[in-house]
Amino acid sequence: QVQLRESGGGSVQTGASLRLSCAHSKLPRSRVCVAWYRQAPGKQRAPVAAIWTDGVHPGFYDNSVAGRFTISHDAATSTLYLQMDGLQPEDSAVYYCAVDKIGGAWFEGRFRSWGQGMQVTVLS
Repeated sequence: QVQLRESGGGSVQTGASLRLSCAHSKLPRSRVCVAWYRQAPGKQRAPVAAIWTDGVHPGFYDNSVAGRFTISHDAATSTLYLQMDGLQPEDSAVYYCAVDKIGGAWFEGRFRSWGQGMQVTVLS
């Protein structure tokens, strides 16, 4: 199973930016779907964005973050990123990175490895 180490969470003001990182161990294949999910208090874990590690597609985004968040993967450093701009209070949640989609669509949440999660709080 791929090991994941997340970093970059914290508290910011509305409108600020934050970059989340997820360093991972060796991937099972060169082309793997990796993603970010988030879980707000009292809600189910929800998809945020996903990308294939071969870099062919620019990424997939939930409508709630499209145009504000950017997902990327750096194969050289084995790190998944989520650049979050224009943060709003409703973006406050625990964010998880997920690696190696098992099947189905990226937003269905079926990944082999999950990070521990890190808190992102956007203050109004």
